[in-house]
Amino acid sequence: MHENFNTPCVVVDLDIAEANITRFQAYCDSHNLKLRPHIKTHKLPDLAQFQLKSGAVGITCQKISETEAMIANGGISDVLITYNIIGEAKTQRLRTLSERVNVSVVADSSAVVRGLGEAFADAEKPLAILVECNTGANRCGVSSPAAALELALEISQRSGLRFAGLMTYPPVGAAEEVQAWLGAAKELIEGHGMAVSIISSGGSPDMWQAHKVAVATEYRIGTYVYNDRSLVARGVCDWNDCALTVIATVVSVPSSNHAVIDAGSKVLTSDLLGLDGHGHVLGRVDLKIDQLSEEHGRLWSDDDIDLSVGDTVRIIPNHACVVANMLDHIELVRGNSRVGSTAVVARGQVW
Repeated sequence: MHENFNTPCVVVDLDIAEANITRFQAYCDSHNLKLRPHIKTHKLPDLAQFQLKSGAVGITCQKISETEAMIANGGISDVLITYNIIGEAKTQRLRTLSERVNVSVVADSSAVVRGLGEAFADAEKPLAILVECNTGANRCGVSSPAAALELALEISQRSGLRFAGLMTYPPVGAAEEVQAWLGAAKELIEGHGMAVSIISSGGSPDMWQAHKVAVATEYRIGTYVYNDRSLVARGVCDWNDCALTVIATVVSVPSSNHAVIDAGSKVLTSDLLGLDGHGHVLGRVDLKIDQLSEEHGRLWSDDDIDLSVGDTVRIIPNHACVVANMLDHIELVRGNSRVGSTAVVARGQVW
């Protein structure tokens, strides 16, 4: 069927995506863990609705504009924005957003808390804030449980703000360390008379180990809806669990062992994630996508390439989240049945 698509294109099999959603929801339910999926992967309100109907408590977004796009059609009422929101223009938009849906945010510094406090000082409903914690991944987050307590106290003392708990994006394979870090912070904060209602952890690579951070109350996860080559390489899923593929056409066969396709970095992205090559060509383990320019991808084989101009290939990308953000529209299928094209509603929303 994929020979009929105008290429390059991104195709999502809804049967696989929905099965992925249902399977991980069941895992969370079995471990009494609330699920708050991150829509950065699919950016589609319809899939978010399916996640919520399957049992998710709300969604996770990264930016205000992304949140606005996702809630525009209604039906989504609970959002956690896991990004430091800085600047009056953004905090005022957040204030407006908070009057439409139940929104909570994160902060990891006094500067962020101060800006939020100024925007919400006279708000009828206080803004819920989770203190972001650096539990070892070394991205954002306060550096110690003591620092988490200090920021929690600052939040609780500001009019218009409410301390709601802790949030982390943890390092892969470090459940014991993350549990100890968050447990210590929780104990410190509760010792000062504050409730730690939410402890939010996440990450697709450790999705089947989420229960090992027992102190966590909810889990944020994005890539699981589609899966990708990076998660197959980690043993998290199989090729048959990958809902998103890229269809590309061979546009040149310059030699017996290499060909060029019409999907370059504008579609497949340059993300390697520690992998060799830029995607897995289904049915052709001998092929390697060893080189990308903006509009060209090079396929290489140690043997005869066995491809002709006009042939199509189907690729599982290294990183599905970025690929889903590259095109305005994607194609939806159910197995061999074509459903139609849909706009990637929250694509390109970076403010």
